[in-house]
Amino acid sequence: MKRLLITAMICAAASGVFAQKTKTDTAKSSTDTSKYHISTGSTIKLGFGEDYHSRKDSTRAHNIYPKASIGLTFSRFDLGLATLIDNGSFTLSPKNQFLNYRSWKTSNVGFDVFQMGVRFSDGFKVYLSGGFDWTLIRLRQNITILPNQPVLTYRQDDIQYSKNRFSSSYLRIPLSFDFRTKEDERGNRVHFVIGPDAGLLLNGRVKQISKENGKQKIDDDYHFAKVRYGGFVRVGYGGWGVFAKYYVNDMFENSPDQQGLKNFSFGFTFGF
Repeated sequence: MKRLLITAMICAAASGVFAQKTKTDTAKSSTDTSKYHISTGSTIKLGFGEDYHSRKDSTRAHNIYPKASIGLTFSRFDLGLATLIDNGSFTLSPKNQFLNYRSWKTSNVGFDVFQMGVRFSDGFKVYLSGGFDWTLIRLRQNITILPNQPVLTYRQDDIQYSKNRFSSSYLRIPLSFDFRTKEDERGNRVHFVIGPDAGLLLNGRVKQISKENGKQKIDDDYHFAKVRYGGFVRVGYGGWGVFAKYYVNDMFENSPDQQGLKNFSFGFTFGF
């Protein structure tokens, strides 16, 4: 996970540097009629269609709508806090107290790697994307969530864990409705993006670090919902903004004591 995050951050930083380096090259290549493009800036995109043209290409082809695009991307990089909502309350019920977590160390991380969409006007676009999303719960108690159990089950340990993390990873598939303003003097826009978000479970994981056992990782589905669904909103300016995501179905399935436990996250997002 750390390597993946480091790689993602390097890619984001490289996009800004590469954008400056290729700024003069863009003017030279603006007459290129090839349908394949590499676009840099607040995001990295590789593909073909309207959204992968340079700004001058887009100006030249303006007023021609709808415009379709498809390709690989590195965008909508989310970094924020995750919160468990127990039947409408931010306080965990007694039966879920074993999931008591460190609020400032329980996080949500995600980003998109594929995108296809249609722009209907300069200010409105609809696109479907695919990427990855992690919820990382930093447990307070010295417990072990047990794998391969009929319901979500834990064991109380006589070990002091320096890290006890309970996490899930999903393939995320959001459908975005992107409303944006006209460019300002700096060439930036305000974005308001909203839509439904579905996720397919990839795996669950318990990661623990202690003096007695060193570093341990145990993978299982841990009764995380195989399919989750909800909605999201993103608001930003230029390449930066904030996000919020809420999943309406239960976080766990086939585990009656966790019925009504849901996942909400919010934080900063990079790349529109």
